[in-house]
Amino acid sequence: MSTDFSRRDFLRMAAALPGALAISGSLAAGADPVTPSHSMLEPFDYRGVRLCASRWRDQYQSARDFYLGVSNDDILHGYRLAAGLPAPGKALGGWAARNSDIVFGQWLSGMARMFGATGDQAIRDKAAFLLAGWADTIGADGDCRMSLYSYDKLLCSLVDMQRYAGVAAASLLERTMAWAMRSFSPERTPASSALLNGRPSEWYTLAENVYRAYELTGDAKYKSFADTYLYPQFWDQFANSAAPRDAYHVHAYSHVNTFSSVAMAYQVTGDPVYLSILRNAYEYLQNAQCFATGGYGPMERWVPPDGMLGRSLEARNCSFETVCGSWAGFKMARYLTRFTGEARYGDWMERLFYNGVGAALPIIADGKHFYYSDYRVTGGLKVYKVSRYSCCSGSYAQAVADYHNLIYYRDPSSLYVNLYLPSEVTWQSPAGEIKLTQETAYPEAETSTLRLGMKGPAQFTLKFRVPEWTRDASAKVNDATVSVEAKPGTWAAITRTWAPGDEVEIRIPLHLRMVPVDREHPRRVAVVRGPVVLVLDDWVFEDIPRLPEPADVERWLVPDAQQAGTFRIVPPDGKVIQAKFRPFYAVGEVTPYRMYHDLDSLPIPVW
Repeated sequence: MSTDFSRRDFLRMAAALPGALAISGSLAAGADPVTPSHSMLEPFDYRGVRLCASRWRDQYQSARDFYLGVSNDDILHGYRLAAGLPAPGKALGGWAARNSDIVFGQWLSGMARMFGATGDQAIRDKAAFLLAGWADTIGADGDCRMSLYSYDKLLCSLVDMQRYAGVAAASLLERTMAWAMRSFSPERTPASSALLNGRPSEWYTLAENVYRAYELTGDAKYKSFADTYLYPQFWDQFANSAAPRDAYHVHAYSHVNTFSSVAMAYQVTGDPVYLSILRNAYEYLQNAQCFATGGYGPMERWVPPDGMLGRSLEARNCSFETVCGSWAGFKMARYLTRFTGEARYGDWMERLFYNGVGAALPIIADGKHFYYSDYRVTGGLKVYKVSRYSCCSGSYAQAVADYHNLIYYRDPSSLYVNLYLPSEVTWQSPAGEIKLTQETAYPEAETSTLRLGMKGPAQFTLKFRVPEWTRDASAKVNDATVSVEAKPGTWAAITRTWAPGDEVEIRIPLHLRMVPVDREHPRRVAVVRGPVVLVLDDWVFEDIPRLPEPADVERWLVPDAQQAGTFRIVPPDGKVIQAKFRPFYAVGEVTPYRMYHDLDSLPIPVW
């Protein structure tokens, strides 16, 4: 089967242009996308940001190495077999037993974004090879033989391969989009308590990537097609309310993800109703659906705001579909930050970063991966999903690549620090190139040091996010305290003429507190320090202690001298308690812990 961009084309391209990018279509690799006039500020779009040494860079690197190591022949096996082509290798198995549809688009998307962030030629070449090999298996009519669910993910990858990896995917995008517009059913059944995902499955997430294809190519028919996949039946209830009456009993991850389609509808049209929907949906999620971790969707459902969130902690271990849910939350919060310029949306990114995908077990050999986080009040475990290569093994590639796109923002005159993470960013400011290096042990320590590098003095504003949960945040410049308004939930701003080598120390006090699971369960709480949920060891053979009142938590919990970020329990009666509170992200596989606690429960004796 001939294609405009086949595996043979890729090999010829690689031979002719070793290490170079093949550019085609309307957007060249490395070029910034057009900034909509209604965007208040922009992330760095995976360019110019590097992760420095930390457990999260290690997590990213481990994921990158896993995806690079999966056999190309295994990934392409099912496609080649269906096309009647030689099909060496074997099927991946699990959810990808027939072919790789469930993960293919997300893997290519994640690899493209990894290359955009790091310049990792090996990961780009793998993605380009896989795309070319897959293109060999479809006909000139663009028939992908995919469901809408899988094509949505493939479309994302086609946009990302051209946008971030410079792979000439425009022709392939055009042919497959023509097939999709001919083939997908016009039926758009809304989700309901009886039909959690709608029919066809998750159709309401498609518009985001079709609008992205329109943004990439400027082809008006893509916009028209995306318009037919809007979801007013669900979205409109958020147009004027952050507390709709019946926005529940729907699939959790996909109904957060659908708000990225709302965001792209706003980006393309500028209609303020879409921004109102996005804002109100965010408030609804935070007020009625989210745990202290930022996770949501027990048993993959939005629940009635009547105490069901708290009651779910007595049920099953599937408290949060962690990887997919983090990916959707990252996107929604990032769109809101872009469109409003407000700092407070970074708080959700931060919670999901440390307690969501950043606390997930790593993907390992044979596609063994994390799926659900377990928050049960009777105790939980981190375990791998029994099935291999499910949806979360696809979104994991995108989520860890996203780490590069969460830390910093920019506008024409300001550089913004959103997350406190060892990293560096290069910003092309009006005064020339600025390189900022961030060194920190946050969230175990309260400070982060920013070092500025540039050719000469430069005037600009440096802004940093002050989380809503903190108080008394402060900053020093070159070891001298500076006057800065650091109101929680806003950007603190320092405007000055900066010199090469200037250092800024930011201090974000990390107070201990207890966070109720919902309004109906004010005494069912998680212990939280800064953005990090702490869990109690549940593997020590001693009485499970009764915890203090919220006002006393900082007197009862004492920093452990041996392990940063870990706390010993020191009750006033002097009783020795071996179990410690430690960051949820620090807990490994099959290690018992307790995240939520009933303050009125009596101690549970061992015997």
